[in-house]
Amino acid sequence: MSNYFHQGAACPLAVDNVDTDQIIPKQFLTGVSREGFGEALFYDWRYREDGTKNPDFVLNKPQFNEASVLVAGHNFGCGSSREHAPWALAQFGFKVIVASSFADIFYRNCINNKLLPARVTANALESIQQSISDSADSQQARQISVDLKNQELILANGEVFSFELAFSDREQLLNDNDFIGMAEQYADAIDRYEDSRANDAPWFMPQSFAV
Repeated sequence: MSNYFHQGAACPLAVDNVDTDQIIPKQFLTGVSREGFGEALFYDWRYREDGTKNPDFVLNKPQFNEASVLVAGHNFGCGSSREHAPWALAQFGFKVIVASSFADIFYRNCINNKLLPARVTANALESIQQSISDSADSQQARQISVDLKNQELILANGEVFSFELAFSDREQLLNDNDFIGMAEQYADAIDRYEDSRANDAPWFMPQSFAV
């Protein structure tokens, strides 16, 4: 078994301030299921007005259609707080998003959906983008290995770049947990707190409001 969190080919999207409406447009948010968003990812960029694919968009190019690491720009995921954005990215096949910064709510939604938002410096991002562009026709040369424990991105050419991630977020991803799973780890402490709260301030407990 690999010691890496993920290993996969990278795809460049060197665009700053990509907002969540560009990631998953609002007309696709009416469903009640979490499924089916992958095909709508970057819809206005991937498709022309007549519904045919735009061959100039990077995800429609054959060499990038199986990428699982998206190397984006600055301030990725800004705009509205829709959780559908990481759903669409994950359902398309992305496991890791690399950027120099992320919108706060988008970042949190990624962590809660087990999608890694790897934040690197602006200089590192430029170097990674350049390496991917230089290796555009070789999926093997665009491979990125993600060492989550040491918070490093290892490129196929041997270059290593550190990325930022809060300790609690790293542990959540390492343990394959969502935020509910993280809370369940403290179930005993939560029970003890509720018991003490019931004794110290019973008027705050739910049964106090029973009719």
